[in-house]
Amino acid sequence: MTEPRNPMPTSGISHDLGMPSVGPLSRLAPKPMKFVLNWGRRYSLWVFNFGLACCAIEFIATSMSRHDFIRFGVIPFANGPRQADLMVVSGTVTDKMAPAVKRLYEQMPDPKYVISFGACSNSGGPYWDSYCVTKGVDQIIPVDVYVPGCPPRPEALLYGIMKLQEKISGETLSERYVWARENGS
Repeated sequence: MTEPRNPMPTSGISHDLGMPSVGPLSRLAPKPMKFVLNWGRRYSLWVFNFGLACCAIEFIATSMSRHDFIRFGVIPFANGPRQADLMVVSGTVTDKMAPAVKRLYEQMPDPKYVISFGACSNSGGPYWDSYCVTKGVDQIIPVDVYVPGCPPRPEALLYGIMKLQEKISGETLSERYVWARENGS
């Protein structure tokens, strides 16, 4: 029995390592290279904090020395949305603030990720029945990870960051860009 011929030479590198892949031309790169690229994206998240209420204080506490999310490869406080690839929305998003959140999200380069931090950004929180509160930030932008709580503890944000990193390590850029084209981002 003969094995099917591989159209691309592997130059001695095994393609059966089961590692995640990235990019639209991922079939041309060897598996170890794909793993390195995903690893780089996973551990170099620049954060754009969109703090709107009391959850923003917990976000700041997460970046301080006691919890220190820099050890996870998360760099806090990017200069602006064009330098960031992770937006943390923390606090109550009002209907008047929603267009600004969407505009800043659209200014971020691809691939971009969003963490909804706290009950107010997840679902409106205790203000869900107000006439001016958006019923969750996912009504205006796509959310990758939800962190519950009112206000959530800094440890909860660390756990949410680790879940996002797991998600990044398993995705391909081609999947991410297909989603962006389909949704008009």
